[in-house]
Amino acid sequence: MDPQKSTSNDENVSLRKFNTDLHIHTCLSPCSDWEMSPKKIVAKSIDQQLDIIAICDHNSAENVQAAIGLGEKLGLCVLPGMEISSREEVHILGLFRAVEQARAMQEFVYAHLPGENKVEVFGHQVIVNEKDEVCGEVSRLLIGASRLSLQDIVVKIHKLGGLSIASHVDRPSFGIIGQLGFIPPDLALDGLEVSYRVPLNEVREKIPGTMSFPCISSSDAHFLDDIGKVKTVFTLAAPTFEEIHLALKGKDGRRIET
Repeated sequence: MDPQKSTSNDENVSLRKFNTDLHIHTCLSPCSDWEMSPKKIVAKSIDQQLDIIAICDHNSAENVQAAIGLGEKLGLCVLPGMEISSREEVHILGLFRAVEQARAMQEFVYAHLPGENKVEVFGHQVIVNEKDEVCGEVSRLLIGASRLSLQDIVVKIHKLGGLSIASHVDRPSFGIIGQLGFIPPDLALDGLEVSYRVPLNEVREKIPGTMSFPCISSSDAHFLDDIGKVKTVFTLAAPTFEEIHLALKGKDGRRIET
């Protein structure tokens, strides 16, 4: 048997390991590099031998369709997502099965996102197509906090069939533990993300309050060279949203490798 493969007794399906980076920003995020176009991100992800990525721009999903289209052509699974900033200034990743769900989440966030972007202060917020052509800019203040509470965000993500993961919980800024001092027990998170600074096998001992949650590592890439800098290896049957969901729950042999 291939050492990278195993068999799930429950479903009698072949499982194997998949490399993932589930938090990547495009040039839509004002703090991201101009080189972070969907085309270049997909090419770099393949070069880094990633199987699954997620596009998670700040408070918007305008560039996910281009990345998904390119991924489908080149054999890379691209999940639509967003990194949403709550009124508590906590960042939450929303990962979705389909573009339509991400767009519905975007509409919800836009309705509660105050302010206009100041290009000279925060930078451009560029919408790009599959050919690296600029299609427009977003005028909303994507870098800012929404008026939505953490509960509002997590509940809406779940209503849309998505997964909610607290971003970079090891960081003092914009991480849920750094901002609040704890993880609210009634907040139905599907998982926690840590940065490259904390190896997955050391999360439990280094970060209090993480014992009850599955944890992943992501690059939070804002520059091409950061893509795949840190990754999570999942054991799955296929590179899909549904399989990631099973792995976060540790069901049917699907799991996070540490």
